Amino acid sequence: MEAPVTRSAHAVDAARDDILAGRTSLGIELGSTRIKACLVGSDPAHVIATGSHAWENSFEDRRWTYPLAEVWSGLQAAFANLVAEVRERYDVALDTVGALGVSAMMHGYLAFDAGDELLVPFRTWRNTSTGPAAAELSDLLDINIPLRWSIAHLHQAVLDEEPHVGRISHVTTLAGYVHARLTGERVLGVGDASGMFPIDPDTRDYDQRRVDLFDAHAAGRLPADLRSLLPQVRVAGQAAGRLTPEGAALLDPTGALRPGAMFCPPEGDAGTGMVATAAVAPRSGNVSAGTSIFAMVVLERPLQSRHHEIDVVTTPAGDLVAMVHCNNGASELAAWVGMFERFAAASGSPLPADGVYDVLFREALSGDPDAGGLLAYNHLAGEPIAGTDEGRPLFVRTPDSRFSLGNAIRAQLYGVFGTLALGMRVLDAEGVELDRMFAHGGMFRTAGVAQRFLAAALGAPVAVGETASEGGAWGIAVLADYLAHSDGLDLDAYLRERVFAAASVDVAEPDAADAAGFAAYLERYDAGLAIERAAVAALS
Repeated sequence: MEAPVTRSAHAVDAARDDILAGRTSLGIELGSTRIKACLVGSDPAHVIATGSHAWENSFEDRRWTYPLAEVWSGLQAAFANLVAEVRERYDVALDTVGALGVSAMMHGYLAFDAGDELLVPFRTWRNTSTGPAAAELSDLLDINIPLRWSIAHLHQAVLDEEPHVGRISHVTTLAGYVHARLTGERVLGVGDASGMFPIDPDTRDYDQRRVDLFDAHAAGRLPADLRSLLPQVRVAGQAAGRLTPEGAALLDPTGALRPGAMFCPPEGDAGTGMVATAAVAPRSGNVSAGTSIFAMVVLERPLQSRHHEIDVVTTPAGDLVAMVHCNNGASELAAWVGMFERFAAASGSPLPADGVYDVLFREALSGDPDAGGLLAYNHLAGEPIAGTDEGRPLFVRTPDSRFSLGNAIRAQLYGVFGTLALGMRVLDAEGVELDRMFAHGGMFRTAGVAQRFLAAALGAPVAVGETASEGGAWGIAVLADYLAHSDGLDLDAYLRERVFAAASVDVAEPDAADAAGFAAYLERYDAGLAIERAAVAALS
């Protein structure tokens, strides 16, 4: 739910004044496929300018990674794009901002020595090589420790006796790393920190009882106690440093950007997605669909049991959240769209990617409610909820399946939500109730299709904003604005009163036929996971 970019003459004048006066907040997000920059002014509900840069992870030595050099070249390109848009639209130079924030993919492993040298290549959230450590820590700490959490990566390095372990001075996430280089501060927003190590909802800091358990368990195998290795925790609204001269030069090598702007705590993409959809209060939640797909549900009370399908994390304010995280989202769907885009071009009737999405999604509406007996597995990477360490995308049908274009595309859309729905069933059994889910991500650009199917999958109303294809970079810009303009409001009240008071959303209620059809699809999907596991074993 990204705010619309400012257009009217009056708004242009107001934005120009905000830029010149430094009444702006800049949000930067490093997502899985794009690095984005978003600038808002004195009204954080409206975007002044944006910039972006495309990048992709690579699979090296059987690990998913991004080179850190590409972090900075990408950040600089995205910021330069934003600066160019500011100059073109408002005829002014952007040389300062009022506040900044950094968001990035959560989890993963960035380990540094005392000289701030990276010890091993960045290991992203997508890696599933931490099974022994995650299982051991889940039992030790009596809470689900997912494979992608930073503490699982750290402990797996210990278990594997990797040579770099003895040289570790500190570990952090991608957002924490970028923030530290820009400000000199080794801190992390509580939402991102909750994907490193469990958080105590009372202290809104690392759970000290569990810290003590880990330190006793790892005694003699790490060069320092856990708190010394992890970033300090900050909650939304707390100051987290200022842009240093070195940081300004890193972000803007032209030298035009002046240092001194204040920073909000760096956050993870899950937290900024919650902010961008105003889903930070109990009984609210959001679904973010991109390379991965995950649901965040703010809890009224702690869960009664530990579940391997559910991560317990927090909002940027530190409130408990049940997170259903799936490593695989819309990438396989995008590959199918790319194939049809090429077919259109080869036929002499080319269509842009957005046009292909629109045609195929609308065709999916003509499919059977259960997708005609077809099945689609979008597993490009391992999927812990499904019990797989590696991915094998599959499209499966039986001789009596109703094989049509509408059913094939509906099956692919259902497949994006399949593993997510398995996790959400666990929350249903826990008695977790939802008033409404907000959805954002590129697959929701075609109105009324993916949103409708997600409502059927969740059995709950799904709301989509006017421009639901983006959000995270705007979400962290809003958190930067909150640092300066909270006016004593808690985060939920600030979002309701200052940001979303006039927001327009479209709400899709679950359709009974779609809900029954998806339930039938999910039953087959669950049973067919045996095929997926066999493919992983057979096709190595």
